[in-house]
Amino acid sequence: MTDRKPRKDAVRNRASLLAAAEELFASRARPEDVTMSDVAAAAGVGKGTLFRAFGDRTGLIRALYEARLEPLRDAVTAGPPPLGPGTPPLERVPALLDAVLCFKIDHRHLALALEATGSDSPYDADHYDRWHALLRDALEQVPGFGGGDGSGDFAAHALLAAVRADMVEHLVGARGVERERLRSQLADFTARVLGQRSEA
Repeated sequence: MTDRKPRKDAVRNRASLLAAAEELFASRARPEDVTMSDVAAAAGVGKGTLFRAFGDRTGLIRALYEARLEPLRDAVTAGPPPLGPGTPPLERVPALLDAVLCFKIDHRHLALALEATGSDSPYDADHYDRWHALLRDALEQVPGFGGGDGSGDFAAHALLAAVRADMVEHLVGARGVERERLRSQLADFTARVLGQRSEA
């Protein structure tokens, strides 16, 4: 038996719903201000169509986040340096963090919405587990973080805390820190954690 392909109108509706949701999250002051009714109305479909496509509000947010994250995930999984798996860990760790930071800056509204779903804890999200595992595995190849003492695991959590969506929103959205300045500060912080010192 072969899997049935989604109907063309279902594919079209899904794309319209994702586009409408992204625009709404970007335009509202708070993620919780966006309702399923708002999304359905903006996409020009009934609420039933929206719920059939994504299940609930959390499912919609996760689907939208995953769609925007896919190019970055592909680069991390099979891409060339500095993100790809063949990159030396001292180069890959800061590159991974910089990529996450840039993604959170570019998609602040969406990242905030995702971190506010479920238990209100970003640590329960599947994407957090993936980033943590990537960083932990890279860190455990860096002298001082391996050896099975858990230091790589803890350092991965600590470094990911520096790119939480709420902190990025506070610095970029509320305090007006410029993108390149924040990237530079993160790079310097990461270098210090790794036992390096920036030359700049």
